Amino acid sequence: MKPESNSGGVRRNPPYVRPMEGWWRRNPFFVRYMAREVTAVGVWVYALILTVGVVRLAQGEAAWNGWLLALQSPMSIVLHLVLLVCMVLHAYSWFEIMPKTMAPIVVGGERVSAERIQRSGWTAAVVVTIVVLLLAVWSQS
Repeated sequence: MKPESNSGGVRRNPPYVRPMEGWWRRNPFFVRYMAREVTAVGVWVYALILTVGVVRLAQGEAAWNGWLLALQSPMSIVLHLVLLVCMVLHAYSWFEIMPKTMAPIVVGGERVSAERIQRSGWTAAVVVTIVVLLLAVWSQS
């Protein structure tokens, strides 16, 4: 830093400005934090796509079929694959922080371990996914 001089001739050092460029890449914790935040955008985009589907369904059969046809385009399929990766990463990060953010659970006088809480979250996610897939297959038959 180069000292500055004011009108009285007194030299002062300029204030220290902490470098902010790439701050999140310096610590693995912040890299994971930023990955979680970025994947939240994917979750939002998918919620928007589903909302458009509900609106199209309310507009009638032709609008609904048009929306379904748009979902079958190659670009839409690629987008959905990217969004699926975002969803899995986002779920992983949420299950990772879940034991740290929730109130302690005590069963039989012992605190439930973080690993058990994470496994419970993954088990619930897998069960719900299987149920939704079965309902989707059942509705097509």
